[in-house]
Amino acid sequence: MKGRTRALFSLAALSLVFLLPGRAWACACCSHEGSYYVGTGRPSEYELSLVRQIRFGPKATLYTAEADPEDAAKGVAHVAESYALGGSLVGRAWKLTFRDAGKTGTLSLPLPAKLTSYTADIHDGQTSPGGGPLLYKEWRFEGLVSGTGFFGAGIAGPTKYLLVLQGRGNACQNAEDFRHWRLQINGRKAEYAFYGELADPQ
Repeated sequence: MKGRTRALFSLAALSLVFLLPGRAWACACCSHEGSYYVGTGRPSEYELSLVRQIRFGPKATLYTAEADPEDAAKGVAHVAESYALGGSLVGRAWKLTFRDAGKTGTLSLPLPAKLTSYTADIHDGQTSPGGGPLLYKEWRFEGLVSGTGFFGAGIAGPTKYLLVLQGRGNACQNAEDFRHWRLQINGRKAEYAFYGELADPQ
């Protein structure tokens, strides 16, 4: 009887040993109520690997608020409420190609040296797979943009872009977390913004 009890105890202890690494890994991704983080710095190699996986969805919508599309797209020679879109990180720059009615415009966004990362518990009652609240996330990239096609004439002098990747997730960063994007362009002859969904990462 004693031998059997000792064997059962050893089996239970061994099972606990195997369970601990999984639990430790899960807790590393656990989020907590009231979580808030914002920081700016050079992207790590892991963060860059996630950026390379991100793909833009097939549609870009012009942000108009309550304005007419022509008034909301200063510097865009061919204005539409939405465009077919293709884009991803090519080398060290995002290449975003917009198409509508046989016309094309391409924006090139060089990957900047710094990334601003923002994560927060927005207290909406949703729970993340890793445990704790489902966090809202943003990755923000800023730099100078160049353009061709129906964007070309509006890129006069230094013109800036702000690209925001938006998503939800736990305390760990994953390419699958980011599901939406927003792009703002501002310059002497350009002022417009687009938004849309991100495709499944590759």
